[in-house]
Amino acid sequence: MHGDQIHQAMALLAEAVKVRGWVTPAVTIVATQDHDPFKVLVSCILSLRTRDQVTAEASARLFALAATPETLALVPVEQIEEAIYPVGFYRNKAQQIKEISRLLVERYAGLVPDDLEELLTFKGVGRKTANLVITLGHNKPGICVDIHVHRITNRWGYLKTRTPEQTEFALRAQLPPEYWIVINDLLVCFGQNQCTPVSPRCSSCPLTALCDRVGVEKFR
Repeated sequence: MHGDQIHQAMALLAEAVKVRGWVTPAVTIVATQDHDPFKVLVSCILSLRTRDQVTAEASARLFALAATPETLALVPVEQIEEAIYPVGFYRNKAQQIKEISRLLVERYAGLVPDDLEELLTFKGVGRKTANLVITLGHNKPGICVDIHVHRITNRWGYLKTRTPEQTEFALRAQLPPEYWIVINDLLVCFGQNQCTPVSPRCSSCPLTALCDRVGVEKFR
């Protein structure tokens, strides 16, 4: 894929998601409800190694129990565990969420920072989560790179990077700003349903003419 073809690719992706009814990631659903940075942050933590449906249901149970740093910091960790089960690593995540809530109250007056580097100081918050909070919670420029974004942009031939972090910085330098926030949602939907890690569905892909199929050995 040539650099200037990204505009066509993103338009085709947006149309495919709409027409084929691919489901928006759970964290985005949480964000669109009230754009609360704290809820985005907590839902991002819950979503790691967890299916979207489980994340959405766990988030709803937890926020029904406590929806602010002030209230969640007071909830016993055992209750948090019960509310978020069966998300992956739920015991560790319960402790992490409670500690982050405490720190937000003590150091930030209960407000989630809108600075990427500041968010990265919280234990367990990586670049993917921090970028999602920046983009979905604060509506500021950022690029969230997960396994789908990393795999697909390299499969296209749009980038040539080895790690998701390298992909993020490459996209910051190359991707037009209007696609920074939306690229994650589009490529997560696309990667889950069409451009799968193993044996992608190339025969029915709307981006076939644009894709270099880098590293693809078998496809459907």
